[in-house]
Amino acid sequence: MNEKNKSISYSDAGVNLAAWNDTKERIGKLVKTTYNDRVVGKFGQFGGMFNVSFFKNMKNPIMVTSVDGVGTKLKIAAATGVHNTVGRDIVNHCIDDILVMGARPLVFLDYIATGVLSPDVTEQIVIGLSQACRESGVALIGGETAEMPGMYQKGDYDIAGTIVGVVDEEKVIDGSKIKNGDVVIGLRSSGLHTNGYSLARKIVEEICGKKYSDKFESENKTFGEVLLEPHIAYTPLFSAIDKGYIKGIAHLTGGGFQNNIDRILPANCNAKIDINSWTPQPIFKFLTKNGNMLRDEAYRTFNMGIGMAVVVAKDYEKILLNEADIQKFCPVKIGEIIDGNGIVELSGETSV
Repeated sequence: MNEKNKSISYSDAGVNLAAWNDTKERIGKLVKTTYNDRVVGKFGQFGGMFNVSFFKNMKNPIMVTSVDGVGTKLKIAAATGVHNTVGRDIVNHCIDDILVMGARPLVFLDYIATGVLSPDVTEQIVIGLSQACRESGVALIGGETAEMPGMYQKGDYDIAGTIVGVVDEEKVIDGSKIKNGDVVIGLRSSGLHTNGYSLARKIVEEICGKKYSDKFESENKTFGEVLLEPHIAYTPLFSAIDKGYIKGIAHLTGGGFQNNIDRILPANCNAKIDINSWTPQPIFKFLTKNGNMLRDEAYRTFNMGIGMAVVVAKDYEKILLNEADIQKFCPVKIGEIIDGNGIVELSGETSV
């Protein structure tokens, strides 16, 4: 038969519908484990539905949304074959992005794109997604899995997530009440979280010539295990948020200290951060030393062991430091608010 007249199918273009159906069946079971009594309808509909009638209990409910990705941390997942942590990363990152405004997370939607769909890999990603959603009471009500031949190299994929939450307008945390004399409390991170991985990979792979299966002696783990440590969800902080004494919260993501804490500062205030008030995890010492990084560059690129910065009045400092629900984050005073022009100042020599 003439090639021009040959009948072709979607699979001839590199799209495997059988794999897609297998994947859909697997993830459907996982997604439904995140459903609660506010989810309306069933898995597989064209859109996810969520009952928001409880909003009537709020004076003026404000929807808060955020969308993000995991970035090049996915390259380490692909290199190690470990895919059940990056789903947790995207959910927890998005939760933290709206938590800082006082918003309770409600629903999550994911997007997974790859060149060749692997049901096994996709299932592992969604295992992480669903676990993180269940832990924080979030319903995974929608998503998209896209197989796009030619768009990604073999073994590569990308994931992104969108979260929707709500906060009563009178309880929004925006930093507007921050003033001179307030204190900054840091909450421990689990590691790099989801930022700085392009540089981290360059230092580990190119400068140090390490494999992710090599042992990182300082923690008796492999480099892969240390660098794939999932992003933390700081939802236990809601206990302190509900008590009303938190003035501002900054999620230390891309941009580190200087370009995240400044986002909550009034124009007439600076945040002075004492970098010697805590000790970053060993991986940060490895990266900054082997990358020959300058102090300010390190704290602008990585979270350096602090995932959240919380601002409270001086009178509430001890209360927050002793708040039972956040003790697992090892809260510590890391700085203070002073008069200024809305910037973050770092004091002290490098703490790694």
